[in-house]
Amino acid sequence: MGRLLGGVMMAWLLLQAGGDGAAFREAPAFRNGPGCAPATDPAGTVHIAMTLDSTYLRGSLAGILSILQHAACPENVVFHFLASSPRRLRPFLRTTFPFLAPRMYRFDPTLVRGKIASSVRRALDQPLNYARIYLADLLPSQVGRVIYLDSDLVLVDDVAGLWAADLRGRVLAAPEYCHANFSAYFTDRFWADRRFSATFEGRSRPACYFNSGVMVMDLDRWRSGGYTRRLEAWMGVQKWEARIYELGSLPPFLLVFAGEVEPVAHRWNQHGLGGDNVEGRCRDLHPGPVSLLHWSGKGKPWLRLDAARPCPVDALWAPYDLLRRHGAADELLL
Repeated sequence: MGRLLGGVMMAWLLLQAGGDGAAFREAPAFRNGPGCAPATDPAGTVHIAMTLDSTYLRGSLAGILSILQHAACPENVVFHFLASSPRRLRPFLRTTFPFLAPRMYRFDPTLVRGKIASSVRRALDQPLNYARIYLADLLPSQVGRVIYLDSDLVLVDDVAGLWAADLRGRVLAAPEYCHANFSAYFTDRFWADRRFSATFEGRSRPACYFNSGVMVMDLDRWRSGGYTRRLEAWMGVQKWEARIYELGSLPPFLLVFAGEVEPVAHRWNQHGLGGDNVEGRCRDLHPGPVSLLHWSGKGKPWLRLDAARPCPVDALWAPYDLLRRHGAADELLL
């Protein structure tokens, strides 16, 4: 029911917005604080990449607002959006954040559609979910470093703290979770076949789980190392040779990078707030400080709030919701 209501709501939003994106409130303008480098200075720029589509648009706008609201130098944040239909979604950005100058890129779904094998959740099989693999190809070569963020998260801290992560010569930096059962992310077939399981041998450190929804990426090293092709190769194994994992775009990242990721403090990805990938049960915050809240998993806060069945943590997402509620929208929410 929540998924259906969310689909109906988004259809209404697209119709109401027409050409001006009026279904969402206009966010306030955010200006740099004292001590910020000039917005035109590349050395002071923070590059953030996100995907943009109608299904997760409400979550994306909330994420953008949270980033700008907590940034000491919001005018130095440059957003790069990957979308299958940029022209259709650009009006939402233009009217909700009229002071932004976002950069938008068309992601061609055919780049990856024939490479995707089915997973435990249909949402994980959507081509745009794999767009992060192609960031180094789609973003200009002058962008040598970027933070990739999913569309179901909000920041409650200055993104500059994540941007400052020292990659120490690695391609990726992200919070690692070495207490997680890493073997569970791959099938018995994978572990039984040395052609596959031996891939984790000889790495810098033991392979640990990390969530690919929050990553600091060295795009220069990615390009020179041909990492897009490496991830595609594992997708080819899954699609044509043997079923070696069950989840969508995450396992290829684990196969290529686990044991080679530069760890970042856990505060930068309090993930799993959407519950498991099948039932989406409520979960509490992890112990410790929080800089980023991530509703990875099946349950999304806007769907649970609209269905009047929120989890306690969803109240932390609600202040960033820019949906304009009035008239027909209120009827749909009942």
